[in-house]
Formats: sequence, structure tokens, C-alpha cells
Amino acid sequence: MAQGSPYERFGGHDFFAALVHDFYVGVAGDPVLREMYPEDDLGPAEERLRMFLEQYWGGPTTYSDLRGHPRLRMRHSPYQVNLDAHDRWLEHMGAAVKARGMTPQDEAELWDYLSRAAFSMVNSDG
Repeated sequence: MAQGSPYERFGGHDFFAALVHDFYVGVAGDPVLREMYPEDDLGPAEERLRMFLEQYWGGPTTYSDLRGHPRLRMRHSPYQVNLDAHDRWLEHMGAAVKARGMTPQDEAELWDYLSRAAFSMVNSDG
């Protein structure tokens, strides 16, 4: 197994760019999740998520340099994130993760974080 930060082990920028792109392909076709993105173009959201994940996993600090502290719950508070949205988010992210062909250990580490992060965004029973 390669050593270094998870960012390096997972495959660096190219890994996260592909992961997030595949995720947003799923979001674009999901009527529930797509409603949560007011922009016509999902490109800016894709870039923000990529930068956030890169930074979280030990890559460049571009996200914080440009946007400050992530404040994920606050940034998602305008949207009703219920269990259906949670499940849909994990479905699309799960497909994107599986498509990366990661080692089982790295995939488990990434998936553990993504699962916890998705649950922490739930803010509605509806």
C-alpha cells in the first residue's frame, strides 16, 4: 500500500476530480437532489466539493484559502436534507466511490467519512 496522506494514497487531484464528477453526474439526474442546487450549472458546486474533499484528505488548502472554514452544516441549512436526500446522496457517492477501484482499506476509510458526513447534514424529518 502506498504511504503518505490519504490524498496521495487515493490518487491526488485526478482521483478527487473523477470522484466528484461522477457524483455530480448522478446528482444531475436526481430530481430530489438537483432541486438543492440553485445554479443551472453544477460546475461550481462540483469544484467546491472537490476542493473540500482534497483539503480534508490532506491535499491543497485551496478550499479554505478561497472560502474560509467549511461550516458544512451552516452552508447546507437553507436546504431540507431529509433521510431520502441522505440516501440518494449516498447512492450517487457510493457509485462514484466504487468506480474508483480503491483498495478495500482506502475505500472503507473514505466511505466511513462520507457516511458520517452525509448523516450529519440531515436537518429535516420531512
